[in-house]
Amino acid sequence: MINYSTLENIDIENLHSTFIEAFSDYEMKIDIPLSALYQNLQRTGYVAEASICASDDEMLVGFLLNSIRQWDEKLTAYDVGTGVIKEYRNKGISSNMFLNALQYMKEMEIKQYLLEVIQSNTSAVHLYQKQGFEVSREFECFNLDKKLFTRTSIHEVQYIDSITENDWIKLTKFWDFKPSWQNSIDSINAVSDTFIYSIVKVNDDIVGYGIIDKKTGAIPQIAVDKKYRGRGIGTSIFEKLLLSTDSHNISLVNVDSQCTSLKHFLLNSGFKQILKQYEMVFEL
Repeated sequence: MINYSTLENIDIENLHSTFIEAFSDYEMKIDIPLSALYQNLQRTGYVAEASICASDDEMLVGFLLNSIRQWDEKLTAYDVGTGVIKEYRNKGISSNMFLNALQYMKEMEIKQYLLEVIQSNTSAVHLYQKQGFEVSREFECFNLDKKLFTRTSIHEVQYIDSITENDWIKLTKFWDFKPSWQNSIDSINAVSDTFIYSIVKVNDDIVGYGIIDKKTGAIPQIAVDKKYRGRGIGTSIFEKLLLSTDSHNISLVNVDSQCTSLKHFLLNSGFKQILKQYEMVFEL
């Protein structure tokens, strides 16, 4: 018999081993170390009391990991990851975890539920639509082997230790779209010491910035002031970021599909689009 409970009493090692098994045959290979899973949970604002696990006797066979934050001025839950190990699929476990999670969310007065799903995973998309989720945005994900990046920097790029609250007020005006949950300001600030921050200044004003994970090569944000685009500032920042990470694999996930400027920049820099996702939301 499958039992459902919150994840408060599940240790991270047990969760990690089930996570790896559940995603072993996933469309996009997920082979995440324990430390990286822990960091990702920190980054996204994971709340064990709002997350659900499925167990057969004492064996963890499924999980629904949720984070909670303000999003669009509403208290929002975000699905960090939902998985069921192969032998237990097609038994309604994902739906039952969702229903259990909804109960806790309503008690917490959460107003909406947000997630991302790979567009080609049609069974998951249909399941979420059946549960009441609606597509809010379309995202594209990009990858680059950094040895293939050959463009040349022409601007001086500086490192800074962090981005202050006042700086963020200015930098958000450079955006062409609002970053996804995992790339948001709150997510960056939650694990700020894992990132390298690079900026370009003109007359002592920041006109472009980029952020990269020191270990993984993931770039959550890069943007240039609209008045200074087309001058090689983005390329200069990008080259500096690539020199700042241990990883040979550089990634940008969840680029808004309508943001043609960033997509063109990435493709011209040698990136390949690897998949597309839907951002979906369910109003509670």
